[in-house]
Amino acid sequence: MIFVLHADALSIRRIESADNGRMKSIIQHGLASFGLDVPGTAYYDPQLGALSDFYDAPTPELGRAYFVVIDSDDQVLGGAGYAHFSGLGPEIAELQKLYISPQGQGSGASYRLIDCVERAARSDGYRQLYLETHHALAAAMHVYERCGFTQLATPLATPDHITMDRFYLKSL
Repeated sequence: MIFVLHADALSIRRIESADNGRMKSIIQHGLASFGLDVPGTAYYDPQLGALSDFYDAPTPELGRAYFVVIDSDDQVLGGAGYAHFSGLGPEIAELQKLYISPQGQGSGASYRLIDCVERAARSDGYRQLYLETHHALAAAMHVYERCGFTQLATPLATPDHITMDRFYLKSL
């Protein structure tokens, strides 16, 4: 299923291979700006330079996808995705790699991406979305809470990104 959202000159579409370098740059610069360019974060994920390949690959779980938000000039401003969270039940997906470039911040892109991810994950059969973040990312935590995510005291499973120290869950 394809989800496309058009509003205020922003559009959301599935990631394409041509977007890989831009999303890697957005994610790494975003993490570095908070001093999180360290092991135990998405900064060093092996699939970071090939997100389109990772999210398009067949999977035994319910499904996964990654979306990018683009402006009226077709410039990628950020992205977000979801995939089954390893170690949890089959109906729990993880909201993954939600990052917005400085040019896209303040545009509402994060809210639109989360909405798109939620609809796609629900369509794939997931019943909950889980996420891991870091306390230094206060703006992100504000967005998650405003979108109805509830902060958990502990992770649901051993985190892949061991530097992350805040955990959220939302029923779809």
